[in-house]
Amino acid sequence: MTVVSGHGRVLVGGKAEGEVLRCTQAISGWGGIDPKTGAIVETRHPQRGSVLTGKILVIPGAKGSSGWSGQFHIAKVLGTQPAAIITSSMNSKLALGLQVLGVPALIEVDDRVHAALQDGARARIDDGRVKVWVQGEETGDDDV
Repeated sequence: MTVVSGHGRVLVGGKAEGEVLRCTQAISGWGGIDPKTGAIVETRHPQRGSVLTGKILVIPGAKGSSGWSGQFHIAKVLGTQPAAIITSSMNSKLALGLQVLGVPALIEVDDRVHAALQDGARARIDDGRVKVWVQGEETGDDDV
């Protein structure tokens, strides 16, 4: 098993651990997820059908309307929210959504860590520290 550790800039503090769901495209705010099931339902989204509930959601950003915060708030109320979010791009829709969602969120994660955040890996976030476990030979440090 390979262990990769690093840091990111904290958008919302906290601790979380879970399986990684990496999205190759931003998720639409209105109609991008089904808050009842936690599934991505956006018609043309490459990860359509994937469930984000309890996952470390890695997304390039948010798109669409200000419904992003509303949909993710409903997911939180229903218990279908992701455990944490790691993003590479910030906009006002995502910033508001992250505050409403209240799960740990990071941006500007180290390149080596970001590359390791692939579907099926496990990750732990402890404020600005990130640790990722992937299949293979064990390397890296164990400080998170």
